[in-house]
Amino acid sequence: MIKKLIRHGNSAALVIDKPIMEMLNITNDTTFEMHTDGKNLILSPQNERNQEQNILDSLEKINKKYGSVLKRLGE
Repeated sequence: MIKKLIRHGNSAALVIDKPIMEMLNITNDTTFEMHTDGKNLILSPQNERNQEQNILDSLEKINKKYGSVLKRLGE
């Protein structure tokens, strides 16, 4: 299937057809992880497990970088 981007304000949008949305079990409210390998754009629906893991990963990075400061602020 070949698609073209459409103008959406100052950005561009890709329209996903309803049958594809139903096949992937996604809605207009679904959030996506977006990344690239340098040539391809890869969109993956973000499920609750991915969201929770992303939060835990972020907390770990924050604690590693700012843990001592946060601990002092909590005292």
